[in-house]
Amino acid sequence: MEGPTPVSALIHAATMVTAGIYMILRCSPLFEFAPRALMVIAFMGAATAFFAATTGLLQNDLKKVIAYSTCSQLGYMAFACGLSKYTVSFFHLANHAFFKALLFLSAGCVIHAMADEQEMRRMGGLLSSLPFTYAMMLLGSLALMGTPFLSGFYSKDAILEYAAVHYIVSGSFTF
Repeated sequence: MEGPTPVSALIHAATMVTAGIYMILRCSPLFEFAPRALMVIAFMGAATAFFAATTGLLQNDLKKVIAYSTCSQLGYMAFACGLSKYTVSFFHLANHAFFKALLFLSAGCVIHAMADEQEMRRMGGLLSSLPFTYAMMLLGSLALMGTPFLSGFYSKDAILEYAAVHYIVSGSFTF
């Protein structure tokens, strides 16, 4: 189901999709008594991160690409929770809300400027017609990718660092 771009920004950045991660964060004391449940969360989170990222590569709709990247980022947050790194997961959740809202609102500006066209194959040369929107979308994309010195770098790096030093099966798989 698709909605207007500001609604998509609200849903994918701050509220609806992150509610499941927030529930895991709030229930973290209970999960600490169930190590197998944590292992399942870590495996499912890593699989979700990989599957959503590869699916997003094959999409041509601008909003779908951003939505699949949201799903991939939720996978990162879930496997951080599965490794018992709840604070790092919340840090990435907060960072994700900001750069994903920036991406969706910039996408709305691009779609509006292109006469309601969402197909990325029909877009091009937006730097000359929308320089500020181009700069904001570039900044949001760089933060999402984890470019050094941007917020996404620190949160993703912390998640991957904890996965690398977590010497059990779920840590090795997620890394």
